[in-house]
Amino acid sequence: MSRYVLDTSAYSYFKRGDPQVVNLIDSAEWLGIPLVTVGELEVGFLLGMPELLEENRETLLELMDDPVVEDLGLDHEVSRIYAEILVSLRRAGTPIPTNDIWIAAIAARAGAIVLTYDTHFHDIQRIGSIVLTPP
Repeated sequence: MSRYVLDTSAYSYFKRGDPQVVNLIDSAEWLGIPLVTVGELEVGFLLGMPELLEENRETLLELMDDPVVEDLGLDHEVSRIYAEILVSLRRAGTPIPTNDIWIAAIAARAGAIVLTYDTHFHDIQRIGSIVLTPP
């Protein structure tokens, strides 16, 4: 079963039509979108072109309304996993952006693979990731 969690870079390349991520998303049996990812996207929408704000939000909501898509938030278990991943990365001397650690923790809780273009996800031993190469 193909279970993926999208990070922000994967969503961005999906919307640009990169066939690598489009094919994976289109064939997914289940797709999780962390609310952390949604927050990062909202920042981009607000900092981007004002005339595209509503269109960008509508496009995201359309994807999130798909029956195979689930929005994923935080709970106690995700918080515990986050702490374990963060401590492991610090001990290894491989810090990564905080939001990506939250996304990884959410993916671990969901038992899913992270789709991303960010190579630092390889440093997280707790999860699987598919790191795609930008076109």
